[in-house]
Amino acid sequence: MVVEMGRALLVLANEHFRQKAIDWIQRAPVDTRVEFKGPKRTTPQNDRMWAMLTDLSLQLAWYGQQLTPDDWKLVMLDALRREKSEQIRMVPNTDGSGFVPLGTSSSDLSKDEMTDLIEIIFAFGAQHDVEWSEPKGKAA
Repeated sequence: MVVEMGRALLVLANEHFRQKAIDWIQRAPVDTRVEFKGPKRTTPQNDRMWAMLTDLSLQLAWYGQQLTPDDWKLVMLDALRREKSEQIRMVPNTDGSGFVPLGTSSSDLSKDEMTDLIEIIFAFGAQHDVEWSEPKGKAA
């Protein structure tokens, strides 16, 4: 029997889902792509990240500009990619006046990657005397 599917997602939360994944793999047609990702980031990690990005935006000017928490997120995601020696890709913007970085979204980060991102933000903030509104240290 051939499995016909566009996209599907299983979280290996218990033995039932593990067996389902094994079944799908055994029945999948040749050239089917399979991707394995670590556990998704947690809500407390997400909350901590946004609190820290807000602290940066309220306390630091970056090269003479006040950045929003969303801006800081892009800066810190770039730092994470560089820390992990991932290829940094940039393309010219639509009017040719600058560049746009291409890369992963924070919503796609695993729990471990989010921990790494929070540690990068924490270290950066410590270097710039940021006072954190959240408790210091690693996220759960």
